[in-house]
Amino acid sequence: MISILYPMASITVGLKFHPPPCFPRLRPPPHSHGILPRSSSVAAKSTSCQLHETQSSKDFAVPRRKAMALLLSGFIYSQAGTCDNAFANSVTFREYTDQFDGYTLQYPSNWIQVRGAGADIFFRDPFVLDENISVNISSPSSSQYKSVEDLGSPEEAGKKVLKQYLTEFMSTRLGVRRESSILSTSSKVARDGRLYYEVEVNIKSYANNNELAVMPQDRVARLEWDRRYLSVLGVENNRLYELRLQTPEKSFAEEEKELREIMDAFRVNKVAA
Repeated sequence: MISILYPMASITVGLKFHPPPCFPRLRPPPHSHGILPRSSSVAAKSTSCQLHETQSSKDFAVPRRKAMALLLSGFIYSQAGTCDNAFANSVTFREYTDQFDGYTLQYPSNWIQVRGAGADIFFRDPFVLDENISVNISSPSSSQYKSVEDLGSPEEAGKKVLKQYLTEFMSTRLGVRRESSILSTSSKVARDGRLYYEVEVNIKSYANNNELAVMPQDRVARLEWDRRYLSVLGVENNRLYELRLQTPEKSFAEEEKELREIMDAFRVNKVAA
């Protein structure tokens, strides 16, 4: 039996190369018994041509999976570059009024509402999850507030607000530590004639990188997050209302003007009996 060797075609995604017509079919010499010698110049030339074709196709062909990855990474980078904080490209607001519970607030127009977050209402930035607005209301059956002054002075109210935050952020993880401070407390009479308290606090969360380590020097604490919390407290309908704003501390200076505007716009309303 006499076997015949054909030069193989190189195939890449989207491109197909056929053997050039200049190569004739090769008939092995009688002494080879169907196998070409490795030293055959024709076989070497054929192999060299195949490698050249494959290399040329690689120079022009881009794998589909790699191309898709490049496009996706470029899109994510462009989104991250334009969404570093909630107010970078938008200072327009929407108004939300809850006629049943009795309050009005405003929030950035590009934020989304999140249901089931534990608050009466909750809005957050769709890209920066650390930025959000919420409203908490005391239970009508367990509270009979007549004025925000029932909390004491603004300083005393600030301590209660901070204590409530720390209680909510309590963690059972080993090696977690929280640092907190009250930055400012104040009172104001808004245009609706009602008295409101304003409280600002900072909370930092630290966690050990190796909480199970035996030696203290092996348990290095790292900063998990650093946030600014702003609260506006008001009383109406015998209930205590608290507007909460959360933002990363590093973004506060840039967003302060808009955050103050949101705080100033918060109102509690009388609910018809």
